[in-house]
Amino acid sequence: MKKLLVAGLALASNLALAQEKVVVYNWSEYIDESVVEQFTKETGIEVEYATFDSNEVMYSKLKLQKGKGYDIAVPSTYYVSKMAREGMLQPIDKTKLSHFGNLNVDLLDKDYDKGNQYSVPYFWGSTAISYDADTLSEGEITSWKDLWDPKWKGQLLLTDDIREVFHMALTLNGHSGNSKNPEEIKQAYETLKSLMPNVLVFNSEAPREPFLSGDVSLGMNWNGEVYMAQQEGANLKYVYPKEGAVFWVDSFVIPSGAANIDNAHKFIDFMLRAEVAKTNAEYVGYASPNSAALPLMDEDVRKNPAVFPSQDDIARGEFHHDIGDDAMKLMTEYWQKLKAGM
Repeated sequence: MKKLLVAGLALASNLALAQEKVVVYNWSEYIDESVVEQFTKETGIEVEYATFDSNEVMYSKLKLQKGKGYDIAVPSTYYVSKMAREGMLQPIDKTKLSHFGNLNVDLLDKDYDKGNQYSVPYFWGSTAISYDADTLSEGEITSWKDLWDPKWKGQLLLTDDIREVFHMALTLNGHSGNSKNPEEIKQAYETLKSLMPNVLVFNSEAPREPFLSGDVSLGMNWNGEVYMAQQEGANLKYVYPKEGAVFWVDSFVIPSGAANIDNAHKFIDFMLRAEVAKTNAEYVGYASPNSAALPLMDEDVRKNPAVFPSQDDIARGEFHHDIGDDAMKLMTEYWQKLKAGM
């Protein structure tokens, strides 16, 4: 909901022994290395960088470490509210964010964090369907239901994300992707069981890679991964299914046990600069929430439907919300059964 190439990467400037640091925990391949280097060059603050490939991994690690070890993390919408509720986050001091006003007000003050007490939007994006246009024809795939066609047996990719996969099935069954209803979740599980013969791989580290290697030609994907694959020369297309795509916002948060709070605010504020947000968005291929950055972006990025969906696509889709611990526990149990049965 996703990304640097090497986990645990530490980036330092030519200031050989920077005395200060900030420790960032982010999705893999989800930042342009050049902007991190620029931050260190300007501030002398070393960036220690570690990555994760799912909200569940990020949450579990921070929970285990009681919020210590990282100064910044990047959870998705529904985990922001969960982590704040559990006392895992500390408030953001917006007086230290001189560029907070660059953000699109339509993405602020949402139910998952009223007043943005604990989070600052980093990127927003979608999970929908991608296909290899050298293999499939335009218009051949229009619906989530198309993935259930038996002709795709052993050929599909799904993101390795519980909420996204269940969101797809819930939506296909006519329910909210944020349903907490046990019967609706069970129905989604049964629907997904019938899809499993078609699934070759789950991937949330770099879902474009199985497409680039030719292992798959169809499946769930993140819009930014499709953009990156296109930049690498792949003829990959992105489809917003007629039932609606999954939408999410990933945000900067400061864990409760952060040791370098001032540096965390400095890093977040740096990332909110219009020119930095522009450079970063053009690299990762996700939609920037930074209104000041949009006019600076290359036209090919601004007009790429994989990066910026139409208003109709947004209206048909649904943003993730926190569904509570009970519903999440039930989904997790069904998720384990799905994978065990493959």
